[in-house]
Parts: sequence; structure tokens; C-alpha cells
Amino acid sequence: MKLYTSHRAPNPRRVRWVMAEKGIEDVEVIEVDILTGEHKTPEYRARVGVPHVPALELDDGTTISESVAICRYLEALYPEPNLFGRDAREQAVIEMWTRRCEFYLANPIMLSVRHSHPALAALEAIQIPQLAEYNRVAAEKFMKTLDRRLADHAFLAVDRFTIADVVAVVGLDFARLIKYRPPEELTHLARWLADCRARPAAAAGA
Repeated sequence: MKLYTSHRAPNPRRVRWVMAEKGIEDVEVIEVDILTGEHKTPEYRARVGVPHVPALELDDGTTISESVAICRYLEALYPEPNLFGRDAREQAVIEMWTRRCEFYLANPIMLSVRHSHPALAALEAIQIPQLAEYNRVAAEKFMKTLDRRLADHAFLAVDRFTIADVVAVVGLDFARLIKYRPPEELTHLARWLADCRARPAAAAGA
């Protein structure tokens, strides 16, 4: 298998983190330079179908894009440690928190960074500062929800680290490009974030 990734983008880091958690080493990792538009070339589009990273090319030529879909596929091949749920209840709860963290945290942070960091202007038709601010405020609103959740939970979804935590912490880490830090009063969020960043796979996925 081949993983097309970019160290400049947050979503590919989700896949690299999951691979590190599971000790997956038999996937060829290919770096794609998104700032020069390598992901938009006819060759890449023909392979992946869309100008997005990450993408996982299987041995039979099938290509899977979308980071969580790739991670779910890897989970099926390498089931331990379990990151997506051991039974129907866990799977549903983890899916719920993963989608919440993607929609209300990771995506708004991504838009805030892309519309405020000068180096990322190449990725947008036009940078809109007001859009960056709107999405920062939206993300911080959800951070308060996470802080309340983490007041009596070690991790976001269940009693162990899962894909929901990966999606959330990678989103928050992307904001460091603009030297952003979550509000100091969110102490439970800060504790959880420190715990996630201390995991060996966090460095491997960076």
C-alpha cells in the first residue's frame, strides 16, 4: 500500500498518528507538496479522483481518500489497539464524538488557520479575515463542550484513546501555526491535550 500525505496539512496527520498507534510500518509513505499544487496535477487527480490528501492506494489499485475512511480501513486490517469501538455501543459513541470533533472543532480551526496564515494564501482563492475570526469563535464554543465532557472523562468518547481524540487533538495542534492556544480557563481540555501530546504516537504522527 502507498499513503500519499503532506506534513503541511492536518488531515494526513490523523492517518500517520493511527499508523503509529498500531505500529503499522509496511505502508509506503509518499510526501505530496500541496503548496506547489502537486495534489492538483492531472496525474494525482487520475489516481485519487480529487485534489485532496491523504490518499491510500491499495495493492489492487483501489484508492481511498478521506482521512477517517482510511483510518477505518487500517483498523480493519490492524484491529489492535482498538480505536473505533469493540461493540455496537462503543462504535456509535466513538462515531458520534468523531463527527462532532470534525464538524465543530477541526474544520473551523482549519478554516481559521487557512484564512489567517500568510503562507497558506496559496490554498485559498482569497483569504477572508472575518471568516477566520468567525470560525475561531465557533471552535472555542465547542471547546467549552469538550471541557465539560473531560471534567469526568479521561478521553472524549470512551474510557481509552480513540479516533475521536485523534481528530480533536490534530485539529487543535494545527492552530499552533498561528500561535493559537485554547482559553486558559478550559483546564480539563488542557489536561487531556497534554496527555494526548505525550503519547509516543503523537510525535510519530507529526
